[in-house]
Amino acid sequence: MTTDHVGTTDWAARAADLTTPGGIFVGGEFRAAAGTRAIVTPRDGSTLGELAWADAADADRAVAEARRAFDHGPWPRLHPRERGEILQAFAALVDRHRDELALLISLEMGKPIRIAHEIELRALVRTLRYYGELADKEHGEITPTTEGDLSLVTREPAGVVAAVVPWNFPLTLAGWKIGPALAAGCTVVLKTAEQSPLSMQRVAELGIEAGLPAGVLNVLSGDGAVVGRALGEHHDVDILTFTGSTAVGRHFLRYSADSNLKRVYLELGGKSPNIILPDAPDLDAAADTAAWAIFFNTGEMCTAGSRLVVHREVADQVVTRIVETSAQWAPGDPLDPATRMGPVVDERSLQRILGQLDEGVAAGGEVRVGGRRARSDSGGPYLEPTVVTGLAPDNLLVREELFAPVLSVLEVADEDDAVRVAGDTPYGLAAAVWTSDLGTAHRVSRRLKAGTVWVNCYEEGDLSVPFGGVKLSGFGRDKSRHALDEYTDLKTTWVHYG
Repeated sequence: MTTDHVGTTDWAARAADLTTPGGIFVGGEFRAAAGTRAIVTPRDGSTLGELAWADAADADRAVAEARRAFDHGPWPRLHPRERGEILQAFAALVDRHRDELALLISLEMGKPIRIAHEIELRALVRTLRYYGELADKEHGEITPTTEGDLSLVTREPAGVVAAVVPWNFPLTLAGWKIGPALAAGCTVVLKTAEQSPLSMQRVAELGIEAGLPAGVLNVLSGDGAVVGRALGEHHDVDILTFTGSTAVGRHFLRYSADSNLKRVYLELGGKSPNIILPDAPDLDAAADTAAWAIFFNTGEMCTAGSRLVVHREVADQVVTRIVETSAQWAPGDPLDPATRMGPVVDERSLQRILGQLDEGVAAGGEVRVGGRRARSDSGGPYLEPTVVTGLAPDNLLVREELFAPVLSVLEVADEDDAVRVAGDTPYGLAAAVWTSDLGTAHRVSRRLKAGTVWVNCYEEGDLSVPFGGVKLSGFGRDKSRHALDEYTDLKTTWVHYG
């Protein structure tokens, strides 16, 4: 018989005894930085501690360590099998420290402890294992030539990678960057988000314990406009990979153009449509999944199903079910294992969301449930799960990515109308369609302009399949073998021996 370890642990007591990292992790050790910043938890607004806060000079030192490790260190020159074994050991250490890391995530950005422990940490462990196993499975080519000539096409590690990651999945998304980059033989400077600067610092320390040479994985915490820009403009950074907003993604493209034309890979925002047609296999299951798709992780997901595109024949049934289901997502203390939805990431975000809700409703929307601040006495920025109907296509709640537990409902007349409404967005990250008809499923999924389309499910996937978007949701792909392409260069060696 197994026990519910997460459910039986007193996480609040463990939080009181938790030691948070104090420095930036550069060259295989924690170091002081130009300044410090008080780290505040959205759980209750209290201060967790002071953390070293990097500036551009600190970023330059981190890149120098990564460059030295790449140009002169053993990592790019190890047999890929050896790199893979170290990544496997890295995964095992992360798994062993799952309690500590889950607690850091829950405190720094408000993710419910059960989700941090069972989903976020599982994702990082599986990612490190996957690329550890894949490290020695990628091969070069020998192409056809004439007698007397030999052509070799080899994959070479691209160099120093700068990875800039968001706060909503601080370890999952960091893993999607560092896993393939390290497997390929690159060295990495990773910048955490300002709102989640703690957990990845500790992960980097575990990497050294697992066998990563000093300088191979460096982690900076600092302001995006300072440290992110310094990495984007740095002439010794060969690859930059970023997950975050479309606006910041544009900056990184400019930084590349103004510096050394480093390759930039972007996974940006989304306003994903979740289409429910009358012949969905199970309308209640579709409605419950639609609620999960917007309320999970407090709606702070780039793939969140924030636009429900529902056929008018079943709209009342589906929306009523979601409104009823929303009670199961009432926000609570993220350290309570029973909590399904925690706070939004900070007070500034909550005030922005409330302002957008006011503006959207004033333009014609109707709040069916939620829309208000919750747990006001907690000291944290909590928001009720929210459903808004009666929205015009140009309403900001339909057009803009709120990054919040706010569902915008759009009714449609038929399949063509559903595809048109679903596609009426500048984003193209993900989409879903619910139907019992195989022809409809194929036809609609092919017509939707998105990097991922789910049929009769939402947010399903595996490390073996690529993830990324089109249009203003960016380009490039995380996960799968395809991610290795981003961190390698193809080199042709032509040998004339005749």
